[in-house]
Amino acid sequence: MSSAETDGLTADGVFELLSNHRRRMVLYYLRTNGRSVGVQELATQIASMENDVPTDELTSQQRKRVYVSLYQTHLPKMADMDIVEYDKDSGTVQLAGRADDIDDYLTTDDEPAYPWRFHYTLLAIGGAAALSLFALDAPGFDAVPVSVLAAAILVAFAGSVVGQYWQAQRGTDEVPVELSRYDQ
Repeated sequence: MSSAETDGLTADGVFELLSNHRRRMVLYYLRTNGRSVGVQELATQIASMENDVPTDELTSQQRKRVYVSLYQTHLPKMADMDIVEYDKDSGTVQLAGRADDIDDYLTTDDEPAYPWRFHYTLLAIGGAAALSLFALDAPGFDAVPVSVLAAAILVAFAGSVVGQYWQAQRGTDEVPVELSRYDQ
């Protein structure tokens, strides 16, 4: 029984695993692919990402370099840690049970940078209060037409939606942690 089967993953073990760019690329590809793949296909896809060329433009040397390192080094190491299931005989690899355990080390906080829930709650409360004051003929509100008040509330919500969308789009352009090259 390997140490990965008897011990939990340690932070040092996870960081050692993630310290190599190719191992992070293996995780990325297997996660986005979601199925068992052949080592040859995996090597081709990783070589394509590393060399920033389509798979049909890869040289045999580019493929072979990645294949050999995966076959001899990276996949056995990942299998020993129970991150991937690697069958040398059939030449297939897939994510294993402990792959999800490293998510804490890969992902950032899921909380948005701006508290949008609070923002929309305040907008709703402010809009409801303004309409209530209008309905009660409060001083200052009785001179404003209801259509102007309603339009102002709608514009505030629409502006918030645009702002939130813009912030979300800006955040999706980030390179996944698995593909970042912080080991070079």
